[in-house]
Order: sequence, then structure tokens, then C-alpha cells
Amino acid sequence: MTSAKRMIIATLMGAVCGLICISLAQSGGNTLPDFIKLQMIVSRTMIGFVIGISGIKLGWALHGILLGLLIGLPMALASTMGSADSGFTPEKMFYMTLIIGAFYGFLIELVTSVIFKARQKKA
Repeated sequence: MTSAKRMIIATLMGAVCGLICISLAQSGGNTLPDFIKLQMIVSRTMIGFVIGISGIKLGWALHGILLGLLIGLPMALASTMGSADSGFTPEKMFYMTLIIGAFYGFLIELVTSVIFKARQKKA
């Protein structure tokens, strides 16, 4: 069982991470198509939501990293399709996107569990 506070904080933090992701991707003067921006926000928000409702009993850091990898996998696969436009190889785009997903999962769990103290409840 998870608390509403944990779910809300994690989901909101995921949305914030999505906005940060868009900002970083456009920082070099690049412009992103709207569907890519939407994909970034939805993917990061989904990572937050799943972290918020997850009942997997792991340490908070490993929990965030694992779910960031799992939920970030579809976006990593999709990122290989547009890699020619970015100047990166499909393999590099895949791994970069996957690692970034793990990082955002860690960050979401850090803010949720450590800063806001909305930890998973014991069964």
C-alpha cells in the first residue's frame, strides 16, 4: 500500500524532470518537435508515477534506478529512430537515453523519499 502523498510527489517530480529534460535537450539551440517534447514529459511523469505506486522493496536509490531503467526503456528504443538527426549513433542514443532514465528515477526517488520523507510503507 502506498500513500497518496508519495504518489503525488513522485508524479509531480516526474513531470518536473520531463520539463528539465526538454530544457536540457534544447539548450544548445536545438528545437524539438512537439511530439518529442510530449514523449519526454509523459515518460518522465510515468517514471514518477510508477515509483510512487510501486511496492517493490528495495533501498530507495536502487528502487529509483531500477524503475527509471524499466520505464525509460521504451523511450530509449524510440530514441534510436531519430538518432541520425542528432549526430549520434543509434546505439549511443539508446544507452544515453537509458542512463538518463535511470538518473531521473534516482532523482525522483531521492526527492520523494529523502527530501519529502514520503517513503514506502512497510507491508
